[in-house]
Amino acid sequence: MEQTHAEPNYMKIFWWLLALTIIEVGVVYAHLPKATMIVALILLALLKAFLVAWNFMHLRFEKAALIVMVGFPLLLLVDLFLGLMPDIARRIF
Repeated sequence: MEQTHAEPNYMKIFWWLLALTIIEVGVVYAHLPKATMIVALILLALLKAFLVAWNFMHLRFEKAALIVMVGFPLLLLVDLFLGLMPDIARRIF
């Protein structure tokens, strides 16, 4: 049996992605402290990735198990990043 679902409003998603990209450019030119700028850009990139996956990859209509399979590696990545932060902070650039 085939499930049907409504197509996402692709133009609405496009405008959201465009707005987030403009915000990212604004963050770069806002002359924020480096750490603040990096965190803001990472959060904006994650939001954009979520919008793409949720709508264009149709994760909105998938079972929870598939969402967990996508989300769990992301949590592992965050864990790895946080675990490496003490070593990264000591490095002299």
